[in-house]
Amino acid sequence: MTFRIAPSILSADFARLGEEVKNVIAAGSDWIHFDVMDNHYVPNLTFGPMICSALKPHAKTAAGVAVPIDVHLMISPVDALAASFAEAGADYISFHPDASGHVHRSIQAIKSKGVKAGLVFNPAEPLDVLDWVIEDIDLVLIMSVNPGFGGQSFIDSALRKIEDVRRRIDASGKDIRLEVDGGIKTDNIRRVADAGADTFVAGSAIFGKPDYKGVIDAMRVALAA
Repeated sequence: MTFRIAPSILSADFARLGEEVKNVIAAGSDWIHFDVMDNHYVPNLTFGPMICSALKPHAKTAAGVAVPIDVHLMISPVDALAASFAEAGADYISFHPDASGHVHRSIQAIKSKGVKAGLVFNPAEPLDVLDWVIEDIDLVLIMSVNPGFGGQSFIDSALRKIEDVRRRIDASGKDIRLEVDGGIKTDNIRRVADAGADTFVAGSAIFGKPDYKGVIDAMRVALAA
């Protein structure tokens, strides 16, 4: 399994976001995770499409290879802002099914823009909707904290949910990323991988340390163990 580490810029220094994106890519990150909050679906307010568009030129390696921008929409309604983020350069856009009036329509609207679509499940949210749309999506994001704030502790029951989603993905035969967001650190990333995840969002665990590369390298060592 190929593992991907996706630092969340929610924990970066907002005064120098472009530099932070460049630095964390130089440190070895695979994706850039972009947490979008609207002070409505969740009690916080973060970034809009203009910030995504401004950061897009910075999201590349020193060799000029583009690094995917992974947009997680914690907003309601979904469709208009999803379209704006697609136009701003997002590579993945995921949303919460309970925030959309018509989940299948929202997925198709994202994919019609040439962007990969994902669904996000909160800690206490059932997975039933996956039975109806798993053939249409490219990513499942499991929240291992309640959305809205960075720096929270990992909720252990998320491991069972990750295992359940991994079984569903394997049964579908599709190439679907299984991403986990919330409380991911060097000392628990292996357990999360063992449950079936392949993509790991980490915010304060990376940006809260002075040596981004040291943290990402340590995570890769743990994943290889």
